[in-house]
Amino acid sequence: MSDFSFQQAFEWLSSAIASVVFYAIPINGAALPVTVLWLVLGAIVFTCYLGFINIRGFSHAIRVVRGDYADKTDKGDITQFQALSAALSGTVGTGNIAGVAVAIALGGPGATFWMIVAGFLGMTTKFVECTLAVKYRVYNADGSTSGGPMYYIKAALDKYGLPRLGSFLAAFFAIACVFGSAGFVHVNQGFSQVKLVTGFDNAWVFGLVYSFLVGLVIVGGIQSIARVTSKLVPLMCAIYLSAAFVFLAMHFDAIPAAIWTILHSAFAPEAAYGGVIGVIIQGFRRAAYSNEAGIGSSPIAHSAARTKDPVSEGFVGLLEPFIDTVVICTISALVIVVSGVYLQPGLDGVQMTSAAFGSVFDWFPLVLMVALLLFGYSTVVSWSFYGLKSWTYLFGHSDFTQRSFKVLFCTVVAIGAVPNMLAVFDFIDSMIFLMAVPNILALYLLLPEVKQDLKAYLLKHKG
Repeated sequence: MSDFSFQQAFEWLSSAIASVVFYAIPINGAALPVTVLWLVLGAIVFTCYLGFINIRGFSHAIRVVRGDYADKTDKGDITQFQALSAALSGTVGTGNIAGVAVAIALGGPGATFWMIVAGFLGMTTKFVECTLAVKYRVYNADGSTSGGPMYYIKAALDKYGLPRLGSFLAAFFAIACVFGSAGFVHVNQGFSQVKLVTGFDNAWVFGLVYSFLVGLVIVGGIQSIARVTSKLVPLMCAIYLSAAFVFLAMHFDAIPAAIWTILHSAFAPEAAYGGVIGVIIQGFRRAAYSNEAGIGSSPIAHSAARTKDPVSEGFVGLLEPFIDTVVICTISALVIVVSGVYLQPGLDGVQMTSAAFGSVFDWFPLVLMVALLLFGYSTVVSWSFYGLKSWTYLFGHSDFTQRSFKVLFCTVVAIGAVPNMLAVFDFIDSMIFLMAVPNILALYLLLPEVKQDLKAYLLKHKG
């Protein structure tokens, strides 16, 4: 089979999988992907069933992350703050910069409001995921931990007398996670931005350097990843948000009008955006891409947290969508709406965000390049851990198994900057959202015991 025919076959396979995974239901002229509906409905059910723990437990979550209840003798590989940082580094990324712009381009300013709503709902999904990730984690012979959806998926279906189905769905999740962890997209987007800003045009050199930098971190395991991300996440957020705050301070008088535009457009949008339903769909869709609540990725990082109480890690997890979607995405949206660039034709994604900042800062494309590189790098590093844990779930936790995955992962990163890989992007996106199918199912099955555990936890920490 020639290389060309192989490429054609892969493109056909990728397109076929994506057409199933992202199958959309037409509603009032807008298309609602079934995967997004699966995630959003789960988030609504979890939020209502647990009595809006995403809101009433917020202050307690801050205290947990701050270390008020930390005990160094608890089992685990990293601190709860490091677990949050590692998980955030996997979700805070281009979705916060380009994804918001896409939502506004397709759904108007009102999509921002529904992104925020979806972010609040997603906080509860993360709470449930991260609680179960710690509760059902296992301890390896070397003392390290392994946890995540593949473990509680199996446990959930075992409890309902379906062990074979549980084993199949757990393996299905792990396989999808291994493929989904490939860093093609972030390496490719990083190279594109570097090429645009600096003119550097050697994809292979960029990929090799990127791969080397990733390898330096992931060879040390979760402790090394956590050390890097606990410093990198605050840094990259500070760089991006500092520019945003300066921009908004310079346009302070326009902020109230921008907020009004967002709220008004959320409930009375123009027909061009597909009406209210179209705006809601775009907001929910981009939020799902942004914070990955329900996908099942970040619970793998949270399962390594040093705590004896699974519910405490659930509180840590609920902060993720708040920081990722409610805070960072909202600020990005305000910059775009205040600047008015969303009204200019021909701008989309990163171009829109860059144009918004560029209206004030001539040098912002350089800052955006640095921010995208940091966001992308941290995401690749975190997803390497998710892929590793899924790999070892499938093939064992031996040193050889771990080393083989790391070598394979760095090889994939090295070729990620090569252009013309749209089929690969579609395939990876499909794998990531396929993870949500067995994950959400397990969350439904184990939700009653999460509620019981939460009740016991709150009684213990009352007052």
